[in-house]
Amino acid sequence: MTRPERGDDAPTVAVIAGGVGAARFLRGLVRVVDPSDITAIVNTGDDTVLHGLHVSPDLDTIVYTLAGAIDPERGWGLVDETWSAMRALERYAAIRPAGSTAAPTWFNLGDQDLATHFYRTARLAEGATLTTVTGEIARAWGLGLTVLPMTDDGFRTRIETAEHGTVDFQDYFVRLRHDVAVRAVEFVHDARPTASVLDALGTADVVVIAPSNPLVSVGPVRALPGIDALLRSRRDSVVAISPIVGGAALKGPADRMLAELGHEATAVGVARLYREIAATLVVDDVDAALAGEIEATGIRPRVTATVMADAEVAAALARIVLAAAS
Repeated sequence: MTRPERGDDAPTVAVIAGGVGAARFLRGLVRVVDPSDITAIVNTGDDTVLHGLHVSPDLDTIVYTLAGAIDPERGWGLVDETWSAMRALERYAAIRPAGSTAAPTWFNLGDQDLATHFYRTARLAEGATLTTVTGEIARAWGLGLTVLPMTDDGFRTRIETAEHGTVDFQDYFVRLRHDVAVRAVEFVHDARPTASVLDALGTADVVVIAPSNPLVSVGPVRALPGIDALLRSRRDSVVAISPIVGGAALKGPADRMLAELGHEATAVGVARLYREIAATLVVDDVDAALAGEIEATGIRPRVTATVMADAEVAAALARIVLAAAS
């Protein structure tokens, strides 16, 4: 990867991020802006505990993607992964008592991926904050940008489903394969953003809301006290990227979830969700005809190619996003 040259007027950028779309955008952004000038603020509402291990799916997807180690087909986990530990757990399925949550196999953790969770869990048990541990993991993978969890406090995204009651996010997303109707999204927490998060969002030249699910990836960050007020105070320099293209999500259940919860599953619906905190919404070329409706919501549309088929397309999108902020 060619390292971008930092000029005197190079912007500092904070990116509110969650999951695959954000990781792909950051992969392009580091080609345009010096990584030392980028801070990714990452959703942790998806975090879970499995086998006694603290798992941070969005943080790890971003780290692995930027390190060039992500499995390109799945979009999560490590490339050339093996699954011996998961297969070995199947031995215990027959003897597991009813009601026990021991040795779950519905959430796959690869053999190499386990090392990250071992390290994170042990460091947290030693008293390190999630912010500190995430910085250590990012350095271990050779990343030059700052990767921050949105909070060091406990935060759980819960999904009320029509068929299975209220479940934790990973139960909905992985165990139920996000194939059930959603009635509500709730955030269970007594959490605050860290000082590092507030500083990054307050001092960056540009804030980007990545093309992540507005409700369960960006929503948890916005649910933290003070975040929306801070974004409103600097709205003119906040640019959001629509994760909905042609009325559909490129990956995940964002389109269905929006519709099920009473929002319009289009770029216009995304504009309505972000209009108070962002001055510009970047939408894909296929949604060019919606520009007038988007502008009528009070947010400025910017139309371009947003489907990041490779890092070069992602870099081109990053340049347009930064230009839109000015």
